[in-house]
Amino acid sequence: MVQSARPVPALLSSRAATDPDHEALIVAGTGALTLAEWDERSDAAAHTLLDQGVRPGDRVALVFGGRDWLDYAVSWMAVLKTGAVAVPLSDRLAEPELARLIKHCGATTMIRSGDELGGPTGPVPVKVDPLGYAQILYTSGTTGQPKGVAASHANLTSPPVHPKRRPFAHSRHLVHAFPIGTNAGQVMLLHALTAAPTVVTLPLFTPARFAALVESYAAGTVFVVPAMAIELLGARVQDRHDLSSVLLLGSAAAALPPKVAAELTEAFPNATVANYYTSTEAAPAQTIMIYDPDRPGALGHAASSLKIADADGDPAAPGETGEVWLRAAAHSRAYYGEQRHDTFQDGWVRMGDLGYLDDDGYLYLVDRESDVIKSGAFKVSTIQVEAALHEHPAVSEASVFGVPHPVMGMAVVAAVVSREPVTLAGVRAFLAERLAQHELPTRLLCVDALPRNAAGKVIKRELRGIAEE
Repeated sequence: MVQSARPVPALLSSRAATDPDHEALIVAGTGALTLAEWDERSDAAAHTLLDQGVRPGDRVALVFGGRDWLDYAVSWMAVLKTGAVAVPLSDRLAEPELARLIKHCGATTMIRSGDELGGPTGPVPVKVDPLGYAQILYTSGTTGQPKGVAASHANLTSPPVHPKRRPFAHSRHLVHAFPIGTNAGQVMLLHALTAAPTVVTLPLFTPARFAALVESYAAGTVFVVPAMAIELLGARVQDRHDLSSVLLLGSAAAALPPKVAAELTEAFPNATVANYYTSTEAAPAQTIMIYDPDRPGALGHAASSLKIADADGDPAAPGETGEVWLRAAAHSRAYYGEQRHDTFQDGWVRMGDLGYLDDDGYLYLVDRESDVIKSGAFKVSTIQVEAALHEHPAVSEASVFGVPHPVMGMAVVAAVVSREPVTLAGVRAFLAERLAQHELPTRLLCVDALPRNAAGKVIKRELRGIAEE
């Protein structure tokens, strides 16, 4: 296991030697980066960092925005070539939060968009430890303060990719719009290193620009988060763009509501729609679950790397709700600067979700453990209520959460973005045919947009704050 571990820069140098002119990364309207250019430019930048005093094990903060993917990719690789630890951070973070994260990871150097890192070319005289940390990613922080998740080089390069069987070989181009500093964005950056297609992104996601990008490159693979999928469908981009080239449409970061998944299969007529289930803590381990119209409530068929556990950590019976665990990669991740044993246990990673498997092994998510609403004697699944709200013809987006109630303990509140005016009475009447009485919202918030973090996840604590005002 240890013998097969490789540092990330070795992936680039070996592939650049055999396929130097392959375009690894394209940023629409900005430029492109071949493997050879990526290798040479990151060599030069690494020499500059070494001259500035960066040493193996140092943490280097990388503060970039979506327009800077090319420079970011070079800077990230340069940091890794020095043996230092890259800490990707979005340039959209408020300065106090940015300062807090930099202090937490102990970064001694910061690289921002526009910083010049040119230097002498040639091999970097550092032997990088494949078992040493390569990067620290901060979680989305939707339920609390972001936690730093440290990944080694061996974690990022596992499992190894066979040169003749590269991922997504059915595509010449893979299109995504994930932001820098997110786990999904880092996965796409690694795909630029290892996958068969060229990875294409754009500085800022809009439905029209994204669909035009898919069409212009005849992309065979597309990745979105549910919020992007909802925007694409709401804009009816399939009416103005040819999306028939897409054979795989992957959704990450959160579960697709069943209605949204069904509509995606219509908008992308030749695509298989798949839920990529993982977390910042569990990556690169994941289970890929194909949307099945015969089981619209299921996330998909679960791989053997996933289990449902009861309160004692033992496997739950089919149909029994428990905690969802994912088997970690051979070289697992860890929380930086923390000794936490409740998330990482015996080669498994606790996902923070509640769910169950049916008799055929299909995974049904019940809710985030922290989002379950305990109302009176009942437990309400916000995922289930949100799925029912998405079926409402006037509702384009929905988020459900609990707020304190003097009698019931917690009350169900729904926040919706609607295409036309809706009322609580009307929404409750619509949902009464789909949900139990205790699942019906007692309050309705109509908002122009749901608050989301950089990864596209709804920040429910902000909605809760509005509801409690």
